[in-house]
This record gives sequence, C-alpha cells and structure tokens, in this order.
Amino acid sequence: MKRRSSKLQDPHPFAYDGLERVIHERARLGVLTSLVAHPKGLLFADLKQLCGLTDGNLNRHLQVLEAAELVKISKGYEHNRPQTLCRITTQGRKRYIHYLAVLEQVVMDAATAVKADPDGTVSRGPARS
Repeated sequence: MKRRSSKLQDPHPFAYDGLERVIHERARLGVLTSLVAHPKGLLFADLKQLCGLTDGNLNRHLQVLEAAELVKISKGYEHNRPQTLCRITTQGRKRYIHYLAVLEQVVMDAATAVKADPDGTVSRGPARS
C-alpha cells in the first residue's frame, strides 16, 4: 500500500474546522475579545457595556461560554453589593487564538479568490501556511 504524500493538498481546503460555533457567534466573539483585552477579568456590568448586550442576553452567552470552559465566572460581594467577575480561561485563550488563526486563513483565502483570473476562476489553490 502506498503512503499518501504529505505534499498533497487538503481535499477540503475551505472547510475551516477551527471556526468553532461556540466562538463564532457575534456576541460571544465580542465577549471573548473583551476578556482577552482585559486578562484580569471584567465585571458583568462593564462587559455588558463593552459588548452592548442586555443583562439576560449577556448572562445566556456567558453560560454557553462557561459550559464550553472558555470563561470562568466568579460571584462575590464588594461593599455589600453582589459582583460578578468574568475571566477568560487559559484553555479559552488558546482556543480563541487558534480561532483567530483560522479566521485569518479565511481572509487570506478570500483575498486569493478576489485576485482570481479574469474568467472568475482561481489560478491555484488557497494559500495555506
């Protein structure tokens, strides 16, 4: 039996398996981006403001992200007032960075497609790194 050459191109170059549905949703992408930009975490109210979400909407998205182990939610009190602190997990940061790399590949493939031959076909396969 012959071994497949490692130089063969991926048979599904536009599948983009790394675009996780849990991250790809617009509001959750905004939440994760906010938390990556604030590694010490954000209070619920601040995160709500940054992402332009309602209390209920943000709460539901945080539940999904926490179930996927992308974020950690800590509840406590400060000055006798309840506070919810949201942080991205180490695994969440790694998955987010991987997601961005795949998204970057989508953009590069799209740029290659736009530079297609005049008849509308791409002259070679997508640019893969």
